[in-house]
Amino acid sequence: MSEYKSGFITILGRPNVGKSTLLNRLIGQKIAIMSDKAQTTRSKIQGILTMKNAQIVFIDTPGIHKPKTALGNFMVQAAYSALKEVDVVLFMVSANQKRGRGDNLIIERLCKVKTPIFLAVNKIDTIHPDELLIFIDDFRRQMNFAEIIPISATNGNNIEHLMKLLLAKLPTGPQYFPEDMLTDRPEFFIVSELIREKVLLLTRDEVPHSVAVNVERMRRIEKVEKFQIEANIVVEKNSQKGIIIGKKGAMLKKIGSLARKDIEQLLEEKIYLKLWVKVQKKWRDKHNFLKDYGY
Repeated sequence: MSEYKSGFITILGRPNVGKSTLLNRLIGQKIAIMSDKAQTTRSKIQGILTMKNAQIVFIDTPGIHKPKTALGNFMVQAAYSALKEVDVVLFMVSANQKRGRGDNLIIERLCKVKTPIFLAVNKIDTIHPDELLIFIDDFRRQMNFAEIIPISATNGNNIEHLMKLLLAKLPTGPQYFPEDMLTDRPEFFIVSELIREKVLLLTRDEVPHSVAVNVERMRRIEKVEKFQIEANIVVEKNSQKGIIIGKKGAMLKKIGSLARKDIEQLLEEKIYLKLWVKVQKKWRDKHNFLKDYGY
């Protein structure tokens, strides 16, 4: 019988390189929200993959950026803190974005880390193979990577190969979590994130960055065999509240109906979803509100 392996792998990179898409692909279920807006992921989230002979805990992190608010500061600190006590760091870059200052900042930090660093070059389907070789060569010259793997997190290209290489680096160890557990985050957190994802999807400009979602209540109503979920969508200005409610409440209705589908899939239950919109001025710079909203 082969030995059981287990370990922790951090996924790190600039905003919008596809970290959450990769996490969901590796776990085989949606536990991290995705959008094309920068700073979609705000907190560390652990995704747990349990196989016959191994358990891998992937840590998805907020994109590294130059913080402009207390929330931004929290996000960058959360990302860097995930470099401690892991078995592999998966530094993710996007093949269609040239190496930038954000990447250089991360590389500078990674040069001081003793853990094996894998470079995952994502979105390879968006670039010509000749350009991809030039791109990889540029990163190879910056630091010594244990492995460089070109992938497409969306299409699944090379994901199996990546998994083989990651498993080879894991030590012998125990099963840390029950095998049916997919994430360390409570359902309250995942539900609030799924609602926020729909706001990101349907709004633009400063609105997505100004939104927090706070789930007030989740309870099962036995009489109708449904879950009742009550949540507040928090914004910073009255004008943003108007955008999220929309004409005759149309936008809020749309957010609710899209979120409900995802939440029903997650909970495998029919749900009632009640949403309210609240204004909390400058909440992203107030530590008590950041704490209340789970940051």
